[in-house]
Amino acid sequence: MSNDMRMKCVVAVDVGGTTMKGGLVRDGTVLHAESRPTPRADGPEAVIAAISAFVSDLAAPRGGLRPTAVGLAVPGLVTPTHAVFSAAIGWRDVPAAAFADVPLPVTLGHDVRAAGAAELAYGAARDEPNVLFLPIGTGIAGAMALDGALYGGASGWAGQIGHIPVHPDGLPCGCGQRGCLAAYASAAAIAARCGETSAAAVLARTDAVARQVWQEAVAALALALATYTLLLDPAIIVIGGGLAQAGEALVAPLRAGLAGRLAFRHPPRVEVSALGPRAGLLGAALLAARATT
Repeated sequence: MSNDMRMKCVVAVDVGGTTMKGGLVRDGTVLHAESRPTPRADGPEAVIAAISAFVSDLAAPRGGLRPTAVGLAVPGLVTPTHAVFSAAIGWRDVPAAAFADVPLPVTLGHDVRAAGAAELAYGAARDEPNVLFLPIGTGIAGAMALDGALYGGASGWAGQIGHIPVHPDGLPCGCGQRGCLAAYASAAAIAARCGETSAAAVLARTDAVARQVWQEAVAALALALATYTLLLDPAIIVIGGGLAQAGEALVAPLRAGLAGRLAFRHPPRVEVSALGPRAGLLGAALLAARATT
């Protein structure tokens, strides 16, 4: 089959601290998907090499599909052409070309904002101009849509909600501060505080320690989201990431806690992501689509 006869699509890769999700996407439909571990323990060069190999494999001839561009959603401070810095992975000033040894245009984007763009386009926040998308996993960060446009801030650092202090002089955080939201409410922190490997394992327990850790996590989230709400007045807060799999066990007490901290106004809606773990992948595809228009 000639290239002209193949269906056009894009290569999309969403790089997480533990797992990389990749696939071939066309107009919001995932045509092929797979995942690979992120070799973060082996250092940033190993991660870069693993991403490049993943992209090459995805871009290889596959049935009737013809990739036309590559979109990479990566953590940290990022521009369309460089991964400037990632504390989670350790790289600095990595050009887009280093992530993809393929003859296709490559666009980089911030992982959380890319996932937020997908929620705006296809998910629970569709047609809402003022939104906070908050994925909660290894860490916590937010994608903010203000009047329909994703907001990155003066230098790209907007949305670092995980490092809002919720308990001054509280638990230490990996960022170097103390009392951050992420130290109490990230999935990784919830698991670590209970000696478990996942937040799901904590939620499955019925002992007092697990209940207290979970309640403290929800209370910390409610406090941080009340602050955000009073400043930027979102119509909806969409919870994503691994912790969103808790469903109503998370959002029901979170809704109540948020309402309790907003004495003179109604709270925004709080919903679980409609896209789930596909949000980052679809966001990476939207990045790639920019290179083809």
